[in-house]
Amino acid sequence: MLASVDIVIVGVYAVALFVIAQWVSRDRPGQEKDAEAYFLAGKALPWWAIGASLIAANISAEQIIGMSGSGYAIGLAIASYEWMAAFTLLLVGKYLLPVFLETGIYTMPQFLAQRYDNRVKTVMALFWLGVYTFVNLTSILWLGALAINTVAGVDLTLGLVALGTFAIAYSLYGGLRAVALTDIIQVVLLVLGGLLIAWILLDKVSAGAGPFAGFVALMSQAPDKFHMILAEDSPHYMSLPGLSVLVGGMWVMNLSYWGFNQYIIQRALGAKSIDEAQKGIAFAAFLKLLMPVIVVLPGIAMFVLDGGLASPDQAYPSAMTLLPVGIKGVVFAALLAAIVSSLASMCNSISTIFTLDVAPVVGLEAGEGAVGVRLGRIVAISSMVIAMVAAKPLLGNFEQAFQYIQEFTGFFTPGIVAIFMLGIFWSKTTATGALLAAVGSAVLSLWLKLYWPELPFMDRVGLVFILCIVLGVSWSLIKPAPQVGFVDPGGINFKTRIGFNLSALVVTLILAFFYAVWW
Repeated sequence: MLASVDIVIVGVYAVALFVIAQWVSRDRPGQEKDAEAYFLAGKALPWWAIGASLIAANISAEQIIGMSGSGYAIGLAIASYEWMAAFTLLLVGKYLLPVFLETGIYTMPQFLAQRYDNRVKTVMALFWLGVYTFVNLTSILWLGALAINTVAGVDLTLGLVALGTFAIAYSLYGGLRAVALTDIIQVVLLVLGGLLIAWILLDKVSAGAGPFAGFVALMSQAPDKFHMILAEDSPHYMSLPGLSVLVGGMWVMNLSYWGFNQYIIQRALGAKSIDEAQKGIAFAAFLKLLMPVIVVLPGIAMFVLDGGLASPDQAYPSAMTLLPVGIKGVVFAALLAAIVSSLASMCNSISTIFTLDVAPVVGLEAGEGAVGVRLGRIVAISSMVIAMVAAKPLLGNFEQAFQYIQEFTGFFTPGIVAIFMLGIFWSKTTATGALLAAVGSAVLSLWLKLYWPELPFMDRVGLVFILCIVLGVSWSLIKPAPQVGFVDPGGINFKTRIGFNLSALVVTLILAFFYAVWW
């Protein structure tokens, strides 16, 4: 349970966040928000807001609770999702973002409409709306409510409703600007709270000898948890199949998430300039290197401190119960910050896609003015209510929610990456070829899961991606069609500034060191 001091800390955080969000969202006298202001923050976001918002949107209950649970069950190998993402971010900043900014799009489905046709746009827009609502929003709400229940004793349903309501309340008026400009607060809290809990748990592992001694003791007492590349005889090889985390399906998963995901890329699309966006992405890459300390290490520490938990996803909430008064309030506020920022970001992206991509198809011509903004707000509220109702039935019976999310999205990500990569880098790709690749991704993934169950899901993702590329290319060659909306990469300036290049070098060297030490 939370002490009075902890409750005060959490209360101050909540009030401050709400007040600051409304302040940064205020309109100039005589002006009303339009679509660009609401959905892309007026294309005026600075680098620090972009970098912080990328991490705040990404790190939520599914990472903190879910990855700590996987750290408890699997070990440091699950950190590959974080560390490989750091390198992926740099690739996105250098090679993909310039293409998207050149087209002037607001959404990923808009790019597909420009490059292919409205069929591809609508299919993918509906797909993303479904995934964001029934997978991402529900998982964040459910795992967040689980944490609140464990630490503060709040009823699961009440906690779930409170999280969703607060996320909508602070972000609904200002849209992306409210989310992005307050995410620096969220990230500071997230990093501070994460480092505090890691420090305290490591100190407990060493029986008071300090966190460094605790880390040494951790590697000594749980050596099997400190392997980045799992051997084939590992019980968790199906989740993280050896070298595939470096050269296989992990790349497809990361490119889909960081490069072609509205929920993430929307921050970069709202940048002041390409240079500002790339600086923000480099900032996020460095923060990503730190994330395993915050979201994986506590799970490994709890395995040593209490190896008999009923469920791996109880690791982080159980760790919070070990914290002293005051510190628990800060860490709890950090957890809430991660949850509500991700919820707010997700709802903003759902409202953006529905208002700009789906509404015109179903006859709701809201436009890009104040009417469109109002529709976006209605959609954001509706999606949150739907997720609240669906959260427990969908996620209540899974032991490792993070792995469930990866497994589910792995059915579709190969096709997503295939149609974007073909659309960007091969001018002959046709709309029907892209649709075949997108639909083929789900069909092929299901077929392989049913008839080749021993194939690890990450290897399946890599194999299906190759097959989707073959499908798209084959159909486009058999049934060629006139080139539509292709932006020739040869005409785009991919040159990056020295600061970005140095950041890429440093991140790469740090990653090489990590994998060399914990191979």
